[in-house]
Amino acid sequence: MTRFDLPRRLVAEGLGTAMLVATVVGSGVMAASLTQDVGLTLLGNTLATGAILVVLITILGPISGAQFNPAVSLIFAISRKLPKRDFGGYILAQIAGGVAGTIAAHLMFGLPLVEMSSKARTGGAQWFSEGVATFGLVAVILAGIKFEQRAVPWLVGLYITAAYWFTASTSFANPAVALARSLTDTFSGIRPVDLPGFWLAEIAGAVAALILCTWLLRPGATSTASSEAKL
Repeated sequence: MTRFDLPRRLVAEGLGTAMLVATVVGSGVMAASLTQDVGLTLLGNTLATGAILVVLITILGPISGAQFNPAVSLIFAISRKLPKRDFGGYILAQIAGGVAGTIAAHLMFGLPLVEMSSKARTGGAQWFSEGVATFGLVAVILAGIKFEQRAVPWLVGLYITAAYWFTASTSFANPAVALARSLTDTFSGIRPVDLPGFWLAEIAGAVAALILCTWLLRPGATSTASSEAKL
């Protein structure tokens, strides 16, 4: 596989995160304008987000790995799938892309470029939900890479689609996306004051998934020895 240089990888990360956030924010605005039913609004937001993830990971994954998420980049840096010297650049690209995505969505719908969210998302249930959501996302990525790499775009898209509905927080699972969503006072927003709780929960969930998957996805010595004996 061709290895792309760092500038191209950073642009891919920024572009992907921007398009992801523009989809999250924009689909929320569109759905809320079409119906007063919160459930239908969430459904529209969910389907658009899951779909764009499949597209973005498929087309940008070969360039940068299509991480679009500081928690995922942290896990890849710890596990040496991402060079540590590139980690800071990835985070900055993802944050900048997320902010650009919110601004783009606002421009499309005639809203102020930046508008701090007033939507409260806080408390133990929300934080635990974010930990669970990010744990599952990282576990899906790590297991998918090991067992069925070509399916990773679909696995991630389907997981996030499901996690929107089984978590109380609607599965942000991404510190850069959470930050970008604090800049929109629309359906998908989160108050800036609530960000630290989400960030801590997301990082904790990601690290927990790495610890478990490091053990779970590595065949045990006993099983290996048994298989060799049978051969």
